[in-house]
Amino acid sequence: MTDIGGTMDQSGGGFQVDQLDHVELFVPDRHLAAEWYRRVLGLKVVPEYTPWAEDPGGPLMISSDAGRTKLALFQGVPQGSRETAGFHLVAFRVAAIDFGRFIDRLPDLHLTNHRGEPVTAQSVRDHTSAYSIYFCDPFGHRLELTTYDYEPVKAMLGSSLR
Repeated sequence: MTDIGGTMDQSGGGFQVDQLDHVELFVPDRHLAAEWYRRVLGLKVVPEYTPWAEDPGGPLMISSDAGRTKLALFQGVPQGSRETAGFHLVAFRVAAIDFGRFIDRLPDLHLTNHRGEPVTAQSVRDHTSAYSIYFCDPFGHRLELTTYDYEPVKAMLGSSLR
């Protein structure tokens, strides 16, 4: 197969995905889950997809970027603590300032990790070129908040990380 320039494209015949559209999560109550994601991560229901949620088997779509990327909340049995069920985790990227704001809110959020341990500022992980913090939603789905604004976050956090 050739691309527009007439050369052979060995990577996928000229096909390329634009972006990740959505991740499906199964939760016992879509609206309760949407409220948790709004409160903790600022994700909001995407109005143009609300008719889909009128069907009990349809998704309630939530997003932080007006629907460009979404979580699709379906009514069902969540992953829970089953290690190999479903996906491993969903990561959300933020800028340094919002990473700091999230860390500041941790005492009020009462988040836990997959072992049931409290998530605190000391839970932040230094990945050398990024910082991340890992936590679970109330249904056992593993989540990550990450930033690639390494130097500003390093300065903000100082030496309090392990």
